[in-house]
Amino acid sequence: MSAIARLFGTAALVAGLATAAHADPEPYKLDKSHTAVTFTVDHLGYSLTHGFFTKFDADIDYDPDAPEDSSIVFTIDAASIDTLWPARDKHVRNKDFLDIDKHPEIVFKSTKIEMTGDKTAKLTGDLTLIGETREETFDVEMRKSAPSPLPGLDGRVVTGFQLTGEIDRTEYGMKYAAGAVGNVIPIKMSIEIYPEKK
Repeated sequence: MSAIARLFGTAALVAGLATAAHADPEPYKLDKSHTAVTFTVDHLGYSLTHGFFTKFDADIDYDPDAPEDSSIVFTIDAASIDTLWPARDKHVRNKDFLDIDKHPEIVFKSTKIEMTGDKTAKLTGDLTLIGETREETFDVEMRKSAPSPLPGLDGRVVTGFQLTGEIDRTEYGMKYAAGAVGNVIPIKMSIEIYPEKK
């Protein structure tokens, strides 16, 4: 075998090993029973109103060896908002705020993940809220990744994340009571995911 043939053969072997060592992201499922989407809104400077959404889902492709190659599309049912006060929730669902008849879903589609540490990252994506789409970035911290002892998961590795950030509702055209009721809304999400395949 010539030196050139050996060189190409070695290069092909190295490339094959690299491909085997670094698999593509795989589909993961969202554990909705251990996921929370919460927010707070300043009320006239007096207090903070706390709220959450009860219905949501996600399409997740995750690579634990290269998290920066992962992606997520998170969809929230806007009508599922709950601030623990039914009259307020009814108002927030109407055209002054979420306008759920015209815009039933809130959608976040990731576009970039930048690792900032072994267990921290910046998650950037497009958030669509009441028909407007803007780029938002959230801080992500991995809390734990380990095989689950729970029945039904068959020892699959469960990974938990905490996401924090904030959005300015007025940038999406939600300007009712702007300056009185908080414009900038802090958001916090706690999620658990696990591989679809056993």
